Amino acid sequence: MQIYKVGGAVRDALLGRPVNDIDWVVVGADPQAMLAAGFVAVGKDFPVFLHPQSHEEYALARTERKTAPGYHGFAFHAAPDVSLEQDLARRDLTINAMAESANGQLVDPFGGRRDLADRVLRHVSPAFAEDPVRILRLARFAARFHDFSVAPETLALMHGMVAAGEVDALVPERVWQEISRGLMEAHPARMIDVLRECGALAVLAPEVERLFGVPQPAEHHPEIDTGAHLLLVLGQCARFDAPLAVRYACLCHDLGKGETRAEELPRHIAHEARSVRLAAGLSARWRVPVECRELAELLAREHTHVHQSLGFSAEARLRLLERCDAWRRPERFGQMLLGCECDARGRAGMDNRDYPQRARLAADLLATQAVDLAAVSSEAMARGLKGPDIGRAVQRARLAALSSS
Repeated sequence: MQIYKVGGAVRDALLGRPVNDIDWVVVGADPQAMLAAGFVAVGKDFPVFLHPQSHEEYALARTERKTAPGYHGFAFHAAPDVSLEQDLARRDLTINAMAESANGQLVDPFGGRRDLADRVLRHVSPAFAEDPVRILRLARFAARFHDFSVAPETLALMHGMVAAGEVDALVPERVWQEISRGLMEAHPARMIDVLRECGALAVLAPEVERLFGVPQPAEHHPEIDTGAHLLLVLGQCARFDAPLAVRYACLCHDLGKGETRAEELPRHIAHEARSVRLAAGLSARWRVPVECRELAELLAREHTHVHQSLGFSAEARLRLLERCDAWRRPERFGQMLLGCECDARGRAGMDNRDYPQRARLAADLLATQAVDLAAVSSEAMARGLKGPDIGRAVQRARLAALSSS
């Protein structure tokens, strides 16, 4: 029995990056030997075991064979005669196909260390084309290692996979898993770039693909192109270390601009309502979590109102708070404001612009939250008011708080 550290732990150590999770591969053993050594079996599709002390996962070296379209269509073979190199050969990228022995010796049969030095994302073998999830994984790694290029032959292979319909076989849960992880990387825009380059974005998210090449008024968007603006906004999300819901909402906030009629360009009248509809459709297709879906629709609907809110009266600001359900959902309201700031700063040359709207509306929420609703309601009932009239009394008290803030 030989045990090797493999994959991301080896890669990140060579890059000098923090190593969080360690994957282990066991060569020369079978399930009975693992159980006899005290390991606990946990794998369903292939033999994976938990170490009796560290509880880390140890997988038997295995090979895999394509049996059907999509990423589920594989048959696995794990046996004592499967070599380490055979196990590494089934992995996606050369930089993930390295191992380290117990004495610290690097095992690198496919040139991963060289590709790390050259900053290249390259597939290990033609078997890359058998699993469409690898397109998403590569795009996610590009978002993490933004200064790595995609090897031309790998990009060509990905194009072929898209053309063969492999991407169409991806299940929504796996798409969202990889997209959400890519959005949380340091350079999420790079993921979108790579998915566009290979043609996968047009299949997975045509609503996003349609934004590229669509013009906007230069006085508000010096970058002109709506897709270029989206990439800048995602960059601001990373800069502010925004949570996933904000990053996804920003991905969706301008989707309606991709459906603006040619005769209406470069203006995008009423794009907000179209963006809400398209965001809802994308969320349903990817089976996005509720908090991400709701924030995406809220940001799509309200971001232009927030941008304009410095010129709003107290009454208009109160209506904005009401539409956003800010009193019941203050955290979501704060996330929506952060998304608006990312949108405002995500424009060529405007990344350091002030955005007082966020602080102003956050202060408005605090001022209205300070209203003693119980006291207002009691006083209204003492005057004989009921039902909707009590609600209007509360609204007047909140408006007074806004007017004096």
